[in-house]
Amino acid sequence: MLSIDLHDRVSFVTGAARGIGRACAESLAQAGSAVAVVDVDEGGAAQTAREIAERCGVAARAYGCDVRDPAAIRAAVDRAAAELGGLDHLVNNAGVQFVSPVAEFPDDKYADVRAIDLDSVFHMSKAAWPHLLARGRGRIVNVASVQGLIGSPFKIAYVAAKHGVVGMTKVLAIEGARAGITANAICPGAVMTDLVRGQAPGLVASYGGGISEEEALERAFLDAMPTRRFIEPDEVGALCAFLCSDLAISITGAAISIDGGWAAH
Repeated sequence: MLSIDLHDRVSFVTGAARGIGRACAESLAQAGSAVAVVDVDEGGAAQTAREIAERCGVAARAYGCDVRDPAAIRAAVDRAAAELGGLDHLVNNAGVQFVSPVAEFPDDKYADVRAIDLDSVFHMSKAAWPHLLARGRGRIVNVASVQGLIGSPFKIAYVAAKHGVVGMTKVLAIEGARAGITANAICPGAVMTDLVRGQAPGLVASYGGGISEEEALERAFLDAMPTRRFIEPDEVGALCAFLCSDLAISITGAAISIDGGWAAH
């Protein structure tokens, strides 16, 4: 029987205090990997790291990091590699969303979404690269979105950033191929996390009001998904762990949908 074995590996996961990032960190730890739980919310990261260590019996450490800051990224990556004994897997999950019609989209919000959702993937990958080369292998998993494959109204910054993540993933895959480094993008549909719940008020306003937040979320997400159900974070975490395993050694440069059929039509 095939199994995912990540013992003696070290995983660095951004945006890992909650949501998809936490699910990825937990799945990697359950497979035996030590984990660096990285988040701008250092207190939340510390609590998540404690819970993962207790539940999974692996080394788990928390690192506070504002992924908009390249210097902070380099410091966090180097510190985690030193304290945990190296670096094998980088999971770029940190992300934000802002919902607004394009004509009213604030310039500062556009810049913030781009910095966190796209630019951080470049800076994180650049900082991790020497550590992966030192291992003679490596895995980069970028949490993009179904909106890295399609377009959606009112999300111009997010859609642009996630399309960029998919393109960046392909470059990382090509450059890493001879060094044993794979890079793949996971493209989730609607996963019920704080990021999705937080879009509800903006969606209500964008739709002109007169509907509930629940109706707005269903219209924005579930109407596009043939399965008509929100995805569980653990589903994304399991895919992440598989992509980091030796079973996925020949999967690289792929944008893998986990979207209930959203991108199929």
